[in-house]
Amino acid sequence: MTQSSLFSSGLQLAPFVTSSGLLRISWNAITSSESVIESKQGVRLSYKVHSVPFHEKDLQIIAFETIDHDDEGDWISSSALKNDEFFDFEFLSTERNPIFNVNKAAVSLLVENQQILAQLKDEIPKTTQLIVTGIGLAGSVASLFTLSLLDSRGSGKNRPLCITFGAPLIGDKKLQVAISRSSTWNSCFLNVVSHKDSLPRRFITQGYTPFGTFLLASDAGSTSSENSEFILEILSAISSTHGQNQGFQSAEYGNIVESLYRKVIYKDQTPQAERINLSDSLLATISLQVLALELTPLLQDTTSLKNLKKLEEKFITLRKAKFDPSRKLNVLKKDMAQLEWYKKKTKNEGIGYYDSYRNMYSPWDLDVIGFQKNLTLYWEKMVEEAELKPQREGAQFRTRWLYAGTNYRRMVEPLVIAQYYREKGQDYVNKKRSSHFKKLEDWLREGNENTTSNITRKNVESILTLDSCFWAHVEEALIACKELNGAHKEEAKEKLAKFEVYVYDLLKNYAVSPEIFLPKSSYMRWWNEYNKATTGGSTLASFMSNAENYKQYGQGTFDFL
Repeated sequence: MTQSSLFSSGLQLAPFVTSSGLLRISWNAITSSESVIESKQGVRLSYKVHSVPFHEKDLQIIAFETIDHDDEGDWISSSALKNDEFFDFEFLSTERNPIFNVNKAAVSLLVENQQILAQLKDEIPKTTQLIVTGIGLAGSVASLFTLSLLDSRGSGKNRPLCITFGAPLIGDKKLQVAISRSSTWNSCFLNVVSHKDSLPRRFITQGYTPFGTFLLASDAGSTSSENSEFILEILSAISSTHGQNQGFQSAEYGNIVESLYRKVIYKDQTPQAERINLSDSLLATISLQVLALELTPLLQDTTSLKNLKKLEEKFITLRKAKFDPSRKLNVLKKDMAQLEWYKKKTKNEGIGYYDSYRNMYSPWDLDVIGFQKNLTLYWEKMVEEAELKPQREGAQFRTRWLYAGTNYRRMVEPLVIAQYYREKGQDYVNKKRSSHFKKLEDWLREGNENTTSNITRKNVESILTLDSCFWAHVEEALIACKELNGAHKEEAKEKLAKFEVYVYDLLKNYAVSPEIFLPKSSYMRWWNEYNKATTGGSTLASFMSNAENYKQYGQGTFDFL
């Protein structure tokens, strides 16, 4: 898609959002006592539960109300909430994004009413379609309450929808990141904001960041966006153009909702719209949104318009380039297949794929560089995605992809090790090993996976060595052999004794590929050097003393005592 064909769809999304009638239903739940099936008064907070027929199903609406009080926009961190034994948002923490901040005044209402809200959660059937709503500060409470529901019902088809009216922002950039990392959670929040209402933009200079979808409305029209940076710019422009609008009353949202419903399809007939240059589709659609919010001075501010355009370009580009593991994995299966072919080819050459790649003997070795690079970039991104996802979703993500990730690690990490020692590196495991390899290995262990469960004597000929760092240990053993006659002789002997035990344990479990016994392999080179320098007598020496044992091991017929 060329830059000139990009466009911002806010004007089209806004009427689509209003056409469902959910805004009217939510507003009626806030202002009406009809259809109430339960109500509860807490500490500075109350709620009503409505049951409303909607599309031949019962729709439950929880409408929060709160007593207005001063709010200076102070933060409280998620770690502080955890220390206070409030764990409702703990599931949003990730390895990369462990701590975020939320509005202290809003979250204190949840803390003070923790008992009645916990009871409310228990009483909500998970099969019920649910809307949580509120106006002003009660809208902030509605958003936080909805966040607390996402851990248990945020991924299914009946996940909650939170609709707020004139609610102030409730969290920082890290909270926005935690929510937007989930493919579904960000869509659970719809915030209706009037250009005359100063409350939603009250904290925009204090580091607060919007999340979810914002429906921004004026007397002239409305527009919609889920681009948090774009929303912040628009809110700032509204503040500059319209000031604080102190006379705005929250009850006016009722008129706004009705007006939006009547204008389901927005058609601009103003002279300003006719003068907009349509040659740049993205800039034109942004200009129409600015016009819909009665931000006419912005149309003459070239710098501000260009800034809005850059933010939308960035947002659109990121969405287009969003990592799609399923689609990409199918492509990368071809690279894994190429490595499988390479593994078989080098085995027939009597060297094995590790040593062939280490020594760069043939043109095939050069081809492997590209396959390895593609696979590594993919799995580095996969691991990053898993770390950034909320805990529950991240765990599910890892489980789903762990088998493929384990095969990748066992196939590709030896190639990384080969390159490292070809370039005269030392101590790969401690100095050079990539964190994504460590994570894939840790997640396999955390998943209580039996790493030898898929290994039998019958298939040992075709396995990948279970310890993907095996060849690094071989390389360190070769280095230790050279030190047997040096100043660090005793230390080298100790390392080699441990390596013998390590190799024999792998052999006993049929957890190492028979490729290590190929005549040109680094392992056999190590053994020949080590065997000359020692008197033997170990269990590994006994096994290695007879080449027939290697053959039986490859056939899965050798019996270890």
